[in-house]
Amino acid sequence: MRRNFNNPYQSYSNQNIWNGIKDSFKDGSNLTKLIYINLAVFLVVKILGVFTYFFQYSPSQIPFMVYWLSVPAETSALLGRPWTVFTYMFLHQDFLHILFNMLWLFWFGKIFLSYLDQKKLLSIYLIGGLTGAATYIFAYNIFPVFQDVRFGAYALGASASVMAVVLATVVYAPNHVINLMFIGQVKIKHIAIFFLITDIISIPNGNAGGHLAHLGGAFYGWLFISQLRKGKDISSGFNSLMESFFKLFGKKKKMKVSFKNTRKMSDEEYNKSKKDNQKELNRILDKIAKSGYDSLTKEEKEILFKSSNQK
Repeated sequence: MRRNFNNPYQSYSNQNIWNGIKDSFKDGSNLTKLIYINLAVFLVVKILGVFTYFFQYSPSQIPFMVYWLSVPAETSALLGRPWTVFTYMFLHQDFLHILFNMLWLFWFGKIFLSYLDQKKLLSIYLIGGLTGAATYIFAYNIFPVFQDVRFGAYALGASASVMAVVLATVVYAPNHVINLMFIGQVKIKHIAIFFLITDIISIPNGNAGGHLAHLGGAFYGWLFISQLRKGKDISSGFNSLMESFFKLFGKKKKMKVSFKNTRKMSDEEYNKSKKDNQKELNRILDKIAKSGYDSLTKEEKEILFKSSNQK
């Protein structure tokens, strides 16, 4: 008789892997969290797809989870599934679809975070996705060419959100250089221009809804950075709404008692601080005049941005 014994080392290893994934998600950047969420949704949909295949349950010939998470083009269907304007941007059906989207998000997300903060990355991803969905729905309900295919049409994928991140990065740092295999050094603005033109000319050749959603996301990425350069963060209202939403489900923090130094600065100290700040601002402006805006460090850009907000 043969006995089977559980391998304690294997279970310990699996537990370590799982704990490592949880820790990297919890402590990781918003970029890491977005990639993990996309991968988790992909796996869940694929696993549930196996079960729905066995029971032959697929509403309107669309796999069960895809039906409930993808955004429909028809407005009456959208009213029945309003959450899909959010869920569609984390949903992928094919492995290559999610692979290329996550690679683009990772590459340009890393560049984005070298210039701007994580909160802006998250808001651009989400609002860019919403803008892509709105562009897709609007086009399918306005243009005559889509009248016959509108019913039953749906969109899914992170492409619109990723294009928003890509364009935001490109508009903020157009001359940032990356190395491409077999090509060499390329400025990211040239990559963005190539794919934007490809999206535009590909609209009549298939997947028109997808290309339109890409352009909608790209438009928001451009709009956000162009307004940010003027000192306006157009995502601030959305960020406040999202923070309020997450607070409803977040853990309540224990009350902490702290003591702060409430001594007010004297007039002499205030004037000295103001003079030092103005001196630093003048130095940054001189650097822009000599070397251009892209020569500034991340800290210098933050100082300039805060100064413009105060004015």
